Amino acid sequence: MSQSLIIVFLVLTAVLALFVAWRVQFTRSREGKMLAFVVLLILPAVGVWGGFSEHMERATSTQFCLSCHVMTDFGKSLQIDDKSYIPAAHFQNNRIPRDHACYTCHTDYTMFGTVNSKMRGLRHLWVQYTQTVPKPEAIKLYTPFNNRECLHCHLGARNFEEVSSHQKKPEQLANMKSGKQSCLSSGCHEFIHDVGSLQDAPMWKAKK
Repeated sequence: MSQSLIIVFLVLTAVLALFVAWRVQFTRSREGKMLAFVVLLILPAVGVWGGFSEHMERATSTQFCLSCHVMTDFGKSLQIDDKSYIPAAHFQNNRIPRDHACYTCHTDYTMFGTVNSKMRGLRHLWVQYTQTVPKPEAIKLYTPFNNRECLHCHLGARNFEEVSSHQKKPEQLANMKSGKQSCLSSGCHEFIHDVGSLQDAPMWKAKK
């Protein structure tokens, strides 16, 4: 349900609710009682569901993630002109959808993960409004980055399975798939959102 449709729906619900409140005697009939039930219970429930669904979808967008001030530098890191920075390389080469870049690689984060993730999301709100927000370079993941986030796109891809750097040892690819060896290990893809060095990094400018 789009945002404009939700607004129309809520306005219609409000108009019908005012009508029921103004013409109370109308609800004495069977048809009136049915209308009152729909207007006062069913329509508000559908409206709440539609608004929640729309918000959840919007919360997966890159724009939403970067709307928080402390995330600004993480957004800038997607523009670093250096292919060794994995998020930047994926973003600039459309290996992930740019309008859902953050959520694509952090599928277990806050509202979209486990109960623990949701509790951490509430903690973020608490810190945002009652405590001192940490500097971007001080922000770390709660748990090590899971290879699953890489494999849900790359698993089975030829340029992942056959690349020479993944074949250095016989067991290397299997260890990566099982999570025994992190994709972010030293010597592999260790440069991610290096927000502390943004001012010295060359930036890529997309052609419009």
